Amino acid sequence: MKKLRQFMVVIAIGAIAISSCNRHDAPEVVKDPNSNQVILDWNEAIVIAMGGPSYQHSLLASRIGAMVHLAMHDAINAARPSYRSYAYFGKNEKADPTVAAAVAAHEVLVGNFPDKQSVLDSILNVSIQQVPDTDAKTNGIALGKAAAAAMLQIRADDGAFQDPIAPVEPSSAAGVYQLVPPFNFIFAPHWKTMKLFGLQKQDQFRSVPPPALNSDEYTEAFKEVQLRGQLQSTIRTAEQTEQAQFWYEFSEMGWNRVARVAIADKKLGLIESARVMALVNMALADSYTAGWDSKFHYNLWRPFTAIRNAGQDGNTETVVDLTWDPFMPTPPVQDYPSTHSVLGNAGATVLTKLLGKNTGFSMTSTTGPEGLVKTFVSFLAAADENADSRVSAGIHFRFACAAGQEMGNKIGDYVVKNHLLPL
Repeated sequence: MKKLRQFMVVIAIGAIAISSCNRHDAPEVVKDPNSNQVILDWNEAIVIAMGGPSYQHSLLASRIGAMVHLAMHDAINAARPSYRSYAYFGKNEKADPTVAAAVAAHEVLVGNFPDKQSVLDSILNVSIQQVPDTDAKTNGIALGKAAAAAMLQIRADDGAFQDPIAPVEPSSAAGVYQLVPPFNFIFAPHWKTMKLFGLQKQDQFRSVPPPALNSDEYTEAFKEVQLRGQLQSTIRTAEQTEQAQFWYEFSEMGWNRVARVAIADKKLGLIESARVMALVNMALADSYTAGWDSKFHYNLWRPFTAIRNAGQDGNTETVVDLTWDPFMPTPPVQDYPSTHSVLGNAGATVLTKLLGKNTGFSMTSTTGPEGLVKTFVSFLAAADENADSRVSAGIHFRFACAAGQEMGNKIGDYVVKNHLLPL
């Protein structure tokens, strides 16, 4: 786990949140029964349960996020039926929906992180303390526990908490993934078969094969990342450098922030907010699994290895550089597809379908330059910049980002069309 901590500290540079849209203090007291504040607060409580904004396991965080928000959706929906449920199918319209949602989130998080019960108890107390002690509150507590129990049961023993650190079999074959410094492990190979939330199969949207090493497409992508993504690049613009830093944080962290900002800006009601966050997090979680399936299936080397071993790729147009380093540290997992791009487009697709294609928003990042607030005209415009940033960071080929975006679009579309549909 020491190696894992080193990896995650590097990946999650900038551990302190820098805006009210990314705060991690006590939640606000909810007074309006239709307020979405309970959804926003418990979304941020997930980060607290994971250990703070520099948490160590992004894939696990996505699983927890999906569990929490699906349980909250089911709890609210059982009290105010509006959409199809996911795991809990009981009904109790005498229950307070805000209480039910808070208790459901609390129970799911405590069920996964019993060592965090004290701080989670405190958050729960703030969430429901001003709700009068009536039958509605009592029913809400019972309903929240029932919704959480249903969610915990269907995810029991899914293997999510096993050791994610694994060795890599050395290989001298061109194109085959090899370890990239400073890491001497590959991350979470078991996730390629992780139980899904919304998709039918892990390979349902498996990427098409990457371009051959001697193809024009590979050559073009090789030269682009070699020049733009180099640590001391002379062609990467200041804006591209800023974008690489801004989008470097864990994708599920960034896209949950996008969703929080959007539903707050739209002033969505309680059940609508719960549904948006549930669908977004379902898509994000399955994006990791689907992305890992393709990564391990194709096992393609990263730009670092490709550029330093270009003399072995059979391509006379690629030039070896034994001193090449990427601008940002390369995550310890294969190149193709870019799962960061999968998550970005999956989240953006869900938000676009639910909130509109021209929905603009502004946000910060835990890894961007201090004080930087970026504004986007749409979710998909943000997803495009998110994907492009991986080339500027020197950690993905362009075709890996394109494949990731295509997969993300399909996942987001499938999740919205098949889950939590209106009654």
